[in-house]
Amino acid sequence: MSRPPLGESVAEAADTGPSPGLWRNRDFNLLWTGQCLSDLGGAMVELALPLLVLHQTGSPARAGLVGTAGLVTTLVCRLPAGVLADRYDRRRLMIVCDVVRLAGYALLGWAVAAGTANLPVILAVVVAGAAATAVFSTAEHAGVRNLVRPDQLTAAVARNEARTYAVSLAGPPLGGLLFGLGRALPFIGNALSHLLSLLAVSRLRRPLQRPRPPETPAGAAGRPSAAQGLRFLLGHPFLRTLLMIAAPLNMAFTGMIFAMTLALRRAGVPAYLVGLAGAVFALGGLLGALAAPALQRRLRLPALIRLLCWATAALMAVGTLLAGTVPAAVPLAAAVFLGPTANAALFAHQAAVTPDHLQGRVVGGVLLAAGSAAALAPALSGALLARFGPAPAMLVFPVLVTVAAVTATVGKGLRNPTA
Repeated sequence: MSRPPLGESVAEAADTGPSPGLWRNRDFNLLWTGQCLSDLGGAMVELALPLLVLHQTGSPARAGLVGTAGLVTTLVCRLPAGVLADRYDRRRLMIVCDVVRLAGYALLGWAVAAGTANLPVILAVVVAGAAATAVFSTAEHAGVRNLVRPDQLTAAVARNEARTYAVSLAGPPLGGLLFGLGRALPFIGNALSHLLSLLAVSRLRRPLQRPRPPETPAGAAGRPSAAQGLRFLLGHPFLRTLLMIAAPLNMAFTGMIFAMTLALRRAGVPAYLVGLAGAVFALGGLLGALAAPALQRRLRLPALIRLLCWATAALMAVGTLLAGTVPAAVPLAAAVFLGPTANAALFAHQAAVTPDHLQGRVVGGVLLAAGSAAALAPALSGALLARFGPAPAMLVFPVLVTVAAVTATVGKGLRNPTA
């Protein structure tokens, strides 16, 4: 398979002249601000939805069903989302997604206020919203390199990571507060957040994709397919290694935090301390995202990834030794601190080495692999905790990270990441 060298693929997004600071990049900051608000609305709803279903039905199982439906929809839509992001204008696609989410959650908010929000209505809104979010986030990932200079890619991805952790700190408490004031408020607030996102995206000046090369026309004969993206993803040594590292890392982080939370509750730790541990994890990730550009300036990509994998494995092992106690949150928070640096480095490099007309499909494949592994983690944690207890259940996850560390150390893909 022929691939453009790194210099050519980065040059596609480059402008001439001196590089302004990322904080002076109008279009990136407009998109980033809109997505801060949109993500905040989504984080509020993540807490409010199970509370609403539990209030409406009294069934924890049905509350879990709603969350599972959204997660499964996101995973199923990842590859089709990549095809759409490469076939259609990404900005217009994102606008359509915001319209769908705005309409869906406004309808749900109205239904809750009117007392007509039954389970089928809630499920329909959740599924439609999850599908729209999968398409939107894939298009955003694929398009961000067209809004920033090549030397700003790492900082841009790190700021997106910071956004994720910041809203995970603020969103659930705000969602709980609004739900307590009025059950419809979190859903109306989420609809408003998508309206603001819609306004931000509609005001972008720069296109989110490069002109299509002649060999990939938009007509039926050359229509983008998921298989094209997967072939490129699996045929590129660095991207193939990225999959082998990202999947176990995501699974380990999700599983370790989930197991830690359950172990604390089983040990009789008060709920407010368990919540505080969750806030510590999110704070660790936020601080790590802020520190990511500085760390990446001091270490080359291969050395950085190996250091992060081995350090995370060691920190998770320490957390396992403290299983069922509040101090276990400290090494886990330190491990979460390192996560955004890895994500920023890996996804920025992925954006640099992937041709723009394949960005959506490659991003969709990476997110599908990483998300599928993370989705399995809670079920695995719960089963291990029920059978073996906290320490053995948590030990599985540093072992997974050790596998990723070995892959990063001996894998050929990281030895020459520009190949």
